[in-house]
Amino acid sequence: MYCYLNEITMKYIFLFILLIHGLIHLMGFAKAFQLATIENIVSPISKPAGAVWLMVTLLFLITCAGFFMDKSFWPVAAIVASLLSQLIIIMVWKDAPWGTLANVIILVVAVPAYANFQFQKMVDKEIDALLNNVASQPFVATQRESENLPEPVQQWLRKSVVADKEPVHSARIKQTGRMRTAPDSKWMNFKATQYYDFNIPAFVWTTHVEMIPMINMVGRDKFTTGEGEMLIKFLSLIPVVNEANNEKINSGTMLRYLGELIWFPSTVLSPYITWEEIDSRTAKATMQYKNTTAQGIFFFTEHGDIAAFEAQRYYGGGAEAKLETWRVEVMDYKLFDDVRVPYKNRVIWKLDEGDFNWLELEITALETNNPTRFEKQNF
Repeated sequence: MYCYLNEITMKYIFLFILLIHGLIHLMGFAKAFQLATIENIVSPISKPAGAVWLMVTLLFLITCAGFFMDKSFWPVAAIVASLLSQLIIIMVWKDAPWGTLANVIILVVAVPAYANFQFQKMVDKEIDALLNNVASQPFVATQRESENLPEPVQQWLRKSVVADKEPVHSARIKQTGRMRTAPDSKWMNFKATQYYDFNIPAFVWTTHVEMIPMINMVGRDKFTTGEGEMLIKFLSLIPVVNEANNEKINSGTMLRYLGELIWFPSTVLSPYITWEEIDSRTAKATMQYKNTTAQGIFFFTEHGDIAAFEAQRYYGGGAEAKLETWRVEVMDYKLFDDVRVPYKNRVIWKLDEGDFNWLELEITALETNNPTRFEKQNF
């Protein structure tokens, strides 16, 4: 709550800076058109230059309105207004260092905001491509009955209450939770949305991670045609992770897809997944699609609930990444459309130096067979 209030306060402070800085430029307009005596501005200002001062004021006011209503145009208006303002300061208002400071603050906020809008535009395009593919494909009914699955998987399906439900061919979810980048680093809150195609296995996941108030990271994971992509950007500008279509990222994103099927129990009947019973409470699933293969172990409780998913997954990035045990544990259940879903999970890397619990999440919305985008993002 404290961080949330801090962020709200900082937004209003930024809005105040935009408004006051914009209105101050009316002084140059007033001096140029001799509407008032402005002693703070020593240099003469021509009427055409005064018109520019007025234009800067209008641009800052437009920025204020756009920022307040969260419109995508405000960063562009802010950047143009700040650059024009700084040009004015350099040319005729050199004794206004506070004006330069205000322009720097505005640019520091506006440039990442513009990058974020561009990032979201890219993600929306990828989501629309996935959803259009779902809508254009005829529904592919499952090619096997649950009786052909290992007994613990059958018991889980019965416990999940998926019998007589409409088969799931697509889904969209919202998540919230916290994550960290190292065992000794601080937790960071995140919100995310994710879209799935289960006929032609694919997903697009996008997240907004709050590092500190007003300082954020954005991320996007994607899995299509058996290939994976991972993109993380600091302040929506600086790539921290940018990997695509290599053996490690492909298998990692497929493992993620396979592990997340615990939220959609009926999808384990998919024809691209094969099952092998290990014992009364564990079963191995192998997924093969295109040129990528992944496998993991599903663990069940004695009462038939899913307890965990575990697999060997590459930990780290690039050439230094090595296989480690990656485990998704179930923390609690909830009904979505009368289906019992493990909506609270934590994700753990089981390393030689000890367990690294890096992610805890909660599903806040889950809808199936509705191939459209959420009206509003979580963030």
